[in-house]
Amino acid sequence: MNSLRGYALVTLAYWAFTMTDGALRMLVLLRFHELGFTPVQLAFLFLLYELCGVVTNLLGGWIGSRWGLRITLYAGLIVQVVALTMLAQVDIAAWGVVFSVCYVMAAQALSGVAKDLTKMSSKSAVKLLAPADGQDGERGLFKWVAILTGSKNTLKGVGFFLGTLLLTWLGFADALYAMAGFLGLVLVALAIWLRGDMGRSKSKVKFTQVFSKNRQINILSLARFFLFASRDIWFVVALPIFLKSTLGWSFNAVGAFMAAWVIGYGLVQAAVPAFVRSAKESGASLAVAQSRLWLALLFVVTAGIGGCVLMGWQVTTAVLVGLGIFGVVFAINSSLHSYLILSFSDSDKVALNVGFYYMANAVGRLVGTLLSGLVYLWKGLPACLWVSAAFVLGAFALTLLLPRKSAPNP
Repeated sequence: MNSLRGYALVTLAYWAFTMTDGALRMLVLLRFHELGFTPVQLAFLFLLYELCGVVTNLLGGWIGSRWGLRITLYAGLIVQVVALTMLAQVDIAAWGVVFSVCYVMAAQALSGVAKDLTKMSSKSAVKLLAPADGQDGERGLFKWVAILTGSKNTLKGVGFFLGTLLLTWLGFADALYAMAGFLGLVLVALAIWLRGDMGRSKSKVKFTQVFSKNRQINILSLARFFLFASRDIWFVVALPIFLKSTLGWSFNAVGAFMAAWVIGYGLVQAAVPAFVRSAKESGASLAVAQSRLWLALLFVVTAGIGGCVLMGWQVTTAVLVGLGIFGVVFAINSSLHSYLILSFSDSDKVALNVGFYYMANAVGRLVGTLLSGLVYLWKGLPACLWVSAAFVLGAFALTLLLPRKSAPNP
């Protein structure tokens, strides 16, 4: 299969999935907040979504290595169609709150499985399918990873906005049916045009190999845990509820603002290679050094926003402007990490290593989501920001342990 064609097909599938995933998050968050759910209850709706990502990334990486990434990509899209259809059946008035919450958590769990199968498949495929960039393979890899990651997050922001519009125009159930039908069409297109066994390991992969034996991958994965927990601690539940309840914004305003933030975040991610293009060093050595610098700046930004909110100093301005700065700095960190995991992996083990890495990412999002509801209920947004800053500090400390040169991948 032509590598450019394969890369384009995988990227388009990932884009389609990402829009529905972003829309689904806003649909569930706004719909159940409207029904009177507390921040903690809202956080619990997403817990299984994140928890299933932990197991899915491990199993998905192993399955992708044994049978190819095309299988895991198809599976992710199919499971998302099932999850969307399940959620469209929710009837709280007839079912009662307890059963409805359990049902939504189960459907969200399936969506979490779908998201991580699709993400692992798509990001692993970059290592195998990304078009060459002249003689500089590492620079080319960095560029194509940044494009995939950045465009994904931009479209997730579009999905946030789409979710609020669909909730207003079609209602909860019909919006979900529309998204399920859209993904079904994408799946048919992939079945027709995507060929090959990309990602299949040349040797038989044992299940025990899903746990990385590479020190630098283990360190990077743990740093990823702290990095993404730091974002979700204040972004997933605390921020939308703060904008709605404290600042008095409408649902559409909340959705539009968060959509604009994620779109901008994605655009920055896609442009990250330009930030380091003029540097004399190249490859993983530079990315490690850059990551340390940008993590230190992320800590300063997060702690600064928390201090402004705590002291009541221009709270609205501090949150909105601070969130913009946070998004730029976080996007650069995320893009550098996404490149490093592929740079540290050889092609034969890329699915295993990416699966393990995004397992740590999923644990971070799980912890961050839970803390977002608990800490906000306990002490509000300032406490969420201070806890977030502490997690950023943890990621920075771990990055100091990364080698400046890539070690061989066992």
